[in-house]
Amino acid sequence: MTEQTRNEIVRRWQTGLSLRKIARQLGLSRRTVARAVSQIVQQRSPCAEHTCAEHQNLPRPTRRRPSSLDAHESFLKELLQRYPNITAQRVHEELRARGFAGKYTIVRDRVRWLRPRPARQLVQRFETGPGAQAQMDYATYDIDFTETGKRRVHLFSYVLGYSRRQYVRFVESQDMETTLREHVRAFEHLGGAAAVCLYDNMKVVVTQHDEGGPVYNTRFLAFATHYGFRPWACRPRRAQTKGKVERPFQFVESSLLNGRSFRSLKHLNEVAAWWLEHVADVRVHRETKCRPLDRHAEERGHLVPLPERPYDTAEVVYRTVNAEGCVAYRQNFYSVPWQHIGCALPVRITEQELIVYGEDLQEVARHALLPRSRTGDKSQQREHRPAEEGPARLAMLQERFAQMGPVASRFLEGLLRSQRYGKDQACKLLALLAGYRRTDALAALERATRFGAFSWRAVERILAVQARPKSGLEDLAEQARMHLGPVLEGPSVPPRPAAEYQQTFFEEPRDDVRDIPPVPPEEECPFDTP
Repeated sequence: MTEQTRNEIVRRWQTGLSLRKIARQLGLSRRTVARAVSQIVQQRSPCAEHTCAEHQNLPRPTRRRPSSLDAHESFLKELLQRYPNITAQRVHEELRARGFAGKYTIVRDRVRWLRPRPARQLVQRFETGPGAQAQMDYATYDIDFTETGKRRVHLFSYVLGYSRRQYVRFVESQDMETTLREHVRAFEHLGGAAAVCLYDNMKVVVTQHDEGGPVYNTRFLAFATHYGFRPWACRPRRAQTKGKVERPFQFVESSLLNGRSFRSLKHLNEVAAWWLEHVADVRVHRETKCRPLDRHAEERGHLVPLPERPYDTAEVVYRTVNAEGCVAYRQNFYSVPWQHIGCALPVRITEQELIVYGEDLQEVARHALLPRSRTGDKSQQREHRPAEEGPARLAMLQERFAQMGPVASRFLEGLLRSQRYGKDQACKLLALLAGYRRTDALAALERATRFGAFSWRAVERILAVQARPKSGLEDLAEQARMHLGPVLEGPSVPPRPAAEYQQTFFEEPRDDVRDIPPVPPEEECPFDTP
């Protein structure tokens, strides 16, 4: 308690206010107010009898009742001094060996009372110069939106250490793409990046810790290199290192979220942007005694300038087109042209769109990204669907099966001849075979052809028994071999005999080699200099 608070308590108590009312007005507990009044009364008249009714009701120090443990108290103090971390159960065992007949609970309470408490370390506040340091962190809230219902959202916060100017935005996830995208927005909002940014040990920043310190995520390091700042991971379980970003979360809760209702996440971010401009940026900060907006005007010239081209924060994944001609992302489905059924295609996901590229890296489909709150939905485009009995569909199937070999072509002929909806089953089969190794797929087709089992269900049962689905990395490696196969399988150049290399040591240099002038000093490779 500060002297100013104690003075205010005594001043109001002398005016006749009750302890309860003083505590309510100053936001303190009644025990704290009573203790302050008791101390000042004892200082003024330590020997007088006080007739004040409220002073007679002040809390008095409680006296410990006699206990059977009193005879063992010196032993307990010595034991706790030698072994500060000893458990109360072990202390009880030692006391029973000395003849103590009491129960464990009384020993536990006495050990808790006598155990030496570690002194709290002094936390020293460090102030940094303009543009030297920033701090970033997340906070999680469950907000009941009036239109979309109760949802869990995460508050991204980036604070400049010198000016205390802050950028906040509520997001749906704390993944890599969201974190990078909000960093970019924070840099654009503040006009640059601080030279160093403090983080806790979130996975998007720190992969792991080893003996040499934190191991940073390589993708996040590439992002930091693009913007020219250095990430700095704080020690684990030491939140006070990032006090400049931890403390403002309470201000957000009390000033932004308190007493307001929000229709949706979009509305919440609109209010947050207004709050930053009209409340957070223009208030007088308690520590700096200045408005963050005014100090940011001094700090902006010291920030790392933004690059001309922003960092691409889009996520890129590979997805296999299923039998319905769709790729899956976050439990939703997006259509692609039916010619790509069974192919593993690159998919680029931005904040608003999902873009699918073909094997030649040309765009084949573009969709508006479905929200995270929806699952099982499909985004379809009519032009991606094939004609029911068009010749183009048959030509595509024949071409795709011919690429796998003569065994696959024979199976397709038998499938189209024996099944009424053979083309539909062929499309399902392409999607099924995309998940297995080429050798396993051909073996299943050969076995089905040998026994006349021309259906995709039969091939599915054979693969379930005889094969194992391949991983995503194996799928990419197999596609790379298919594209590079014609190049790698070309005529190879055999190694030259060692005798030919031996002769080169004794041959005279050719005339054309002698005529080559030496490299002038200014054209020499700069990396050759020591």
